[in-house]
Amino acid sequence: MSGPDDTSFMARAIELATAQMGQTWPNPSVACVIVNGGEVAAEAATAPGGRPHAEEQAVPAAGARARGATAYVTLEPCGARSSGRKSCSHFLAEAGVSRVVVACVDPSPFASGRGVERLRQAGLEVETGLLADQAAVLYEGYLHRLETGRPMVRVSADGEGFDARFAASPKADLVTELKRLGEAGYTRLWTSPGELADALKDQGLLTE
Repeated sequence: MSGPDDTSFMARAIELATAQMGQTWPNPSVACVIVNGGEVAAEAATAPGGRPHAEEQAVPAAGARARGATAYVTLEPCGARSSGRKSCSHFLAEAGVSRVVVACVDPSPFASGRGVERLRQAGLEVETGLLADQAAVLYEGYLHRLETGRPMVRVSADGEGFDARFAASPKADLVTELKRLGEAGYTRLWTSPGELADALKDQGLLTE
């Protein structure tokens, strides 16, 4: 069962991941905070360009202090990697982490409960859902792309926290344009108020 300290450490992880939003595509921004004896042993977020993952950075940084520690992760650690490399679940288990607290479960083919199951099979205690509502903003575009094949588009004044600007012609086939960008790994796009935003809204492609 999660306590007040768990909430505090997960809030820190969400803060770290939020600071990286818009810099990590084609991967979502994830953070990992490793805590041992009530003190932070290491913390990291997905690097610009999506590699390395948060756990890949935090585990080596924690060193021996990872053993017996609790890892707070904003998104379920991957149970497999598209590249075939060692998964983040493996990194945590092999480092001797004893407990993993996850905010949001990842429905992608490389996680979808596989990360949690792999951790539990390795003997780690796993809890999910802590501060899930607060972490959800980190992954709404990622989940939108998984569900529709398209990145989410919103109107923004400056594009802060977005992957890129969507600058298609309002008369273009916007669904096709967005699917192309989704295939390229984009999850959150922005556009300025105006004709394009109006066209997106008319076609139900604009997220309010």
